[in-house]
Amino acid sequence: MQNEFEQAVAALRAGGVIAYATEAVFGLGCDPDNQAAVQQLLAIKQRPMEKGLILIAADLAQLEAYIDLTQLSAEQRAQVLASWPGPFTWIMPARAHTPDWLTGRFDTLAVRISAHPQVQALCRAFGKPLVSTSANLTGEEPARNIAQIPPGLAEQLAHIQAGEVGGLCNPSEIKDARTGALIRPS
Repeated sequence: MQNEFEQAVAALRAGGVIAYATEAVFGLGCDPDNQAAVQQLLAIKQRPMEKGLILIAADLAQLEAYIDLTQLSAEQRAQVLASWPGPFTWIMPARAHTPDWLTGRFDTLAVRISAHPQVQALCRAFGKPLVSTSANLTGEEPARNIAQIPPGLAEQLAHIQAGEVGGLCNPSEIKDARTGALIRPS
């Protein structure tokens, strides 16, 4: 029988949506390259596709297929890279082929390299980043532990990975890598 971690990775590979602990809250995640999985995640969360999503990764190499670092100055790249791994999400220029089910109505993509050990392990075992959004219905308070994941939402998930959030009080700060504008404070 597979252990719980292997079940989470198998659920991702099968196109399922999972819940897992991040730096501050439980997140919902899926394969960013699987349109049906992303659409299922959006339906579960009741989030419109136009808003775009966040990708969470173990390292920069996992994000390079989705973002275009050449559109940032050396100073902008240095600022982004200095914040990772950590609870900092950056709005980055998306590659032309990055699908709109990730970018929404934008030509950018929100990305983060997490320092959370479980996120790192999931992304490494899966071999690429995960879509990452808080485990709650849009507009409601995010879950900070498994018990706080709403039952109606939990029933729709392929797997809930046991784990502890990283202890931050608020979800990750979001900044625009090109302008430095603060989109969401931490």
